Formats: sequence, C-alpha cells, structure tokens
Amino acid sequence: MKETTENYIKNLIGPRPRDSHKGNNGRVLIIAGSEGMAGAAVMAAKAALKSGAGLVTVSISRQLFPILQTAVPEAMCMGREGILTEDLSRYDTVAVGPGIGRGESQYRMVEHLLQDYGGPLIIDADGINSLCEYGIAPSRLRMYDMQTVRGDAPLVLTPHPGEADRLLLSFRQRPVSDLGRETAARTLARLTGGIVVLKGAGTLVSMSVGQDTEIWQNPTGNPGMATGGSGDVLTGVTAALAAYSRAGGAGAPAMKLTDAVRAAVYMHGLAGDLAAARIGEIGMTAMDIADALPEAFRKIAGQ
Repeated sequence: MKETTENYIKNLIGPRPRDSHKGNNGRVLIIAGSEGMAGAAVMAAKAALKSGAGLVTVSISRQLFPILQTAVPEAMCMGREGILTEDLSRYDTVAVGPGIGRGESQYRMVEHLLQDYGGPLIIDADGINSLCEYGIAPSRLRMYDMQTVRGDAPLVLTPHPGEADRLLLSFRQRPVSDLGRETAARTLARLTGGIVVLKGAGTLVSMSVGQDTEIWQNPTGNPGMATGGSGDVLTGVTAALAAYSRAGGAGAPAMKLTDAVRAAVYMHGLAGDLAAARIGEIGMTAMDIADALPEAFRKIAGQ
C-alpha cells in the first residue's frame, strides 16, 4: 500500500491562468438533500464551490430551493424531477447521494445515471444505500452490475465502513471487520470496476488495474472530522476536482480521475487539519472543514 504525499498533490494543483473562466473550471451537478436533510446538499455544494468548481447546480426538491439559494447563493437549483429529462452531457461531473433518502425512486434515479451519464459519476451515502437495497435481481443473489452498465465510464464510490459493509454483503462478501480495510477496499474496486474511497482514519483510495488493484492511504485528517456532514463535504471536493480535470482547466491534462480523487481526499483532510489547528478538534463541524478549503488550496498551490 502506498501513501499519497504532499509533493504528489503539489504536482497536480497549482495557480490557475489569468484567462481562466467558469466554463473551463468545471461544471458540476450535485443530486443531494431531502426534507430534513437539506444540509447535506448545502455542504456538498459549498465544498464544490470552495474547491474551485466553475459552475455548480444542485438538484433538490423545489420546496427546499429557498434553503439552498440562501445558504449557497452561488449555486443554481434544479428540481429533482428534472433529472430524468436533463441533458446530463453538459456536466463535467455528476455526484449523487448525500441526504437523498432511501427508496425505490432514489434507486431508479441512480440507475438512470449509471446507464445514461458517460462522465465521472460519484455515488455516496444514500446513493450507495439505495443500490444495495433495490439494485438486486428478484433472486436477491446479485447486485446491480455497475461494471457492465458503465463499461469504461468512470465511477467513484465513497462509502464509510457501514456503507462498505452493505456493498460487500450485496456482493456476498464478508464485512470490513472480517476482511480488513485494505482488502475490503481492493475487493470493492475489483467487483465494481470503480474507484473506491473507503472513508475513515487513513482514508483509502483503491482502483482495479487489469487483474490487480492499486491502493493509496491518505495521511491528512484528524478525529475532529468524525462529524456529521464531513462526507458530504468530501463529495463536493471530489466533484469539483473531477470536473476541473475533465473540463480542461490548468494542469488538467496531467490529472486523471484517480489523481483527482486522491487529491480531493488529501485536500479534504488538509482542510480539516487547518480547521482543527484554528478551533480545535472538539466541536469542529463539517462546515468548518468546508470553510477551510480555500486556505488548504492556497497552501498547496503556493499562492
């Protein structure tokens, strides 16, 4: 297992050219939030913007528009019902899952994205949970085949250990506690064909390469980040960097999706470390992490 280093991240993230515009800084669609969970959408959208995304659209139920447009005025809103008819190709990255709730309708939405969106698709939280609960054939012996449906299209799964257990059990594998974190991450990467981010202390990023898997451990982060919403912030950071690399922003040709995901995990942890240094680990919130993101990027970019 390798470690993601600061020098590696500095080679990926640098100052942007003076002629940058919002179009080549990445267009992100975030499908998040529901009644009682609007904060998940707020945190993901804010994190994406504070990580440099040029344009962020949030798909959420219309009654929650006022919350989003007040909390994150820079983000655009789109009704949840519009997903099935939206031209997804105009987005450089789509992220789905934080706070959307669980149910067959949520699963159908994730299924639609898996089948019809050809860019980097990030599935987190309830997106993963809905796949596990509804993405199984009537025999209940196999999970929805993401690898077959996506083909070569990039897929990123960002489970915490509980969500990883649900994924593993859906594939009739043993849980994380039995396999160990490294084996669990490698197993999920092999089974799904996606890049797997197994969150927790020393977050792991794994991807399948031919018959083998590669895995990296992240060195940044602290116990203060073990708080509700921290994963939503990571989803936003990941979406922003994935979109930036795909949109052709500065340095993007050298940044593959795996680079973007590893960089997102590193920057998320670094922002958490900066927030902890300022206010302490106890009582630190996910929004404190999001607010520290610009400082983290300035530190790495050398600005």
